Amino acid sequence: MTATDLFFDFVCPYAWRGMELAHVLRAEGETFRLRHFSLVQGNHPDNAGQPEPRWWLTDQPAGEGTVSQRSSLAAFLAARAAACQGDEAAWAFSLALLRIRHEDGQPLEEEALTQAARTAGLDTDRWAADRADDAGLREGLRSDLSEAHRLGVFGTPTFVLPDGHAAYYRFDHLTRDPLVARERWQLYRHVLHSEAGIGTIKRTRRVAS
Repeated sequence: MTATDLFFDFVCPYAWRGMELAHVLRAEGETFRLRHFSLVQGNHPDNAGQPEPRWWLTDQPAGEGTVSQRSSLAAFLAARAAACQGDEAAWAFSLALLRIRHEDGQPLEEEALTQAARTAGLDTDRWAADRADDAGLREGLRSDLSEAHRLGVFGTPTFVLPDGHAAYYRFDHLTRDPLVARERWQLYRHVLHSEAGIGTIKRTRRVAS
């Protein structure tokens, strides 16, 4: 079965909720492939209105830049190192780190990365060794960021279905209920495949009656 690509960023709470939904759906037999998209890069002022990014997160030297640039890059590279131990390790690490950041409220610092690796059951010695391949990890991340740019990804989570349909899906509510997750996923797919050609749905502010 061909997988649905899931572009996400560790800094984004909507991506966390989307990942939780995908986690439930995976247990139901759906297949997803994790892909990385950087909101820090997407929102960088040097890239505004440009046909190609001028500023790439992967060109940012380690330990330099803003707090969000440093933490975002470190999280992505740590996740790619976790993926060296297989897809399940990548999922376990990514979900653990998203929960640490958005459920527990911890910053994306080294302590959180190490905690996520332990929670995910990684071989931490191998993980540390794989993290040392900075150039290789950056190359893999650059590939994801380039693909995201080619597809026009602008927010997370963005799901790219096997048939090519793709859209950003902002989750305002968290669910870990399989029935609710299935209902929301079917609604998402229905909107994407609808002949109505719905491009944007954005709620207005609710006004009390």
